[in-house]
Amino acid sequence: MHILKNLRRSLLLLPVVLLAGCNTVLMNPSGDIAHQQGRLIVVSTVLMLIIIIPVVALTVLFAWRYRQSNKEAVYSPDWDHSTQLELAIWAAPLLIIIALGAITWISTHTLDPYQPLRRIDAQRAIPADTKPLVVEVVALDWKWLFIYPEQGVATVNELAAPVDRPILFKITASSVMNSFFIPALAGQIYAMPGMETKLNAVINKPGEFEGFSANYSGAGFSGMRFKFHGLNQGDFDQWVAKVKTGKEGELNRALYQKLEVPSEREPVRHYATVAPDLYDAILNRCVDSSKMCMKQMMAIDAEGGLGKPGAFNVATMQSWQPDNINSPKRKYVTAMCTTEE
Repeated sequence: MHILKNLRRSLLLLPVVLLAGCNTVLMNPSGDIAHQQGRLIVVSTVLMLIIIIPVVALTVLFAWRYRQSNKEAVYSPDWDHSTQLELAIWAAPLLIIIALGAITWISTHTLDPYQPLRRIDAQRAIPADTKPLVVEVVALDWKWLFIYPEQGVATVNELAAPVDRPILFKITASSVMNSFFIPALAGQIYAMPGMETKLNAVINKPGEFEGFSANYSGAGFSGMRFKFHGLNQGDFDQWVAKVKTGKEGELNRALYQKLEVPSEREPVRHYATVAPDLYDAILNRCVDSSKMCMKQMMAIDAEGGLGKPGAFNVATMQSWQPDNINSPKRKYVTAMCTTEE
């Protein structure tokens, strides 16, 4: 009997022991956006528990009160309606749904990832002259590429940002859809080829945080992780200086085409410089200069298409890149378009 009691006590304590080492980063994040999202989870959960807890408690109470051995319980097999009970059953959930709807509506607009930040944290507004740090994010198979256009550098599987400075992430992918997620910073945002999504966020505490893909994307998905460093401004400047001394040299189109070949568990890489038009070429699916960019295709479509007279002319075509008159792109447009001459 003593052994059974100890075993039962151990089983009750087992979940506590297993959860003791968990880092509840979603409930204790270091970024203001993630903090607001965590609070939203708590508020929503509490509102739903207003219904769940009484229902569970009454289920146990009814099972105990109306058990077969309790002869004192009132048995009313013909009872079928109570106005007061109906009001309680329907009014409480309705009020909770209204409250959740209002919270969802407000939070959806307040925490819109495309919307520039309004504050650094709950106590501090963003100064009027603050310029966000722009980071261009590319999800590759199976690694992350981060381009800093202002600093002119790029990294693989490592990200850093100054504390209390707004960050604007511009996010795309090379082949399949992925999901950019740093739990301590903000909620996940999808990365899709040929499209750009955005995330505005801020990190409020220095430290090293985990980043990863939250969307399954193939064999190397489990290793598609990176470290995000929250640094004070001085340390961030030193980090940028360190990246500029990287042995990888310049990240140009040719090197990017080698980098985007699928590979798993890639080490951190630093590129001292980066081609200024690389991210735009990745986004428009034309890193290979022999291919027509998506924005050029859309420009043709907006003019009515190549098959319509006057839709496109040689003068417009010659304003395009590349300048090589013998490129397949230019030969295709020259052959297909109807000129005005």
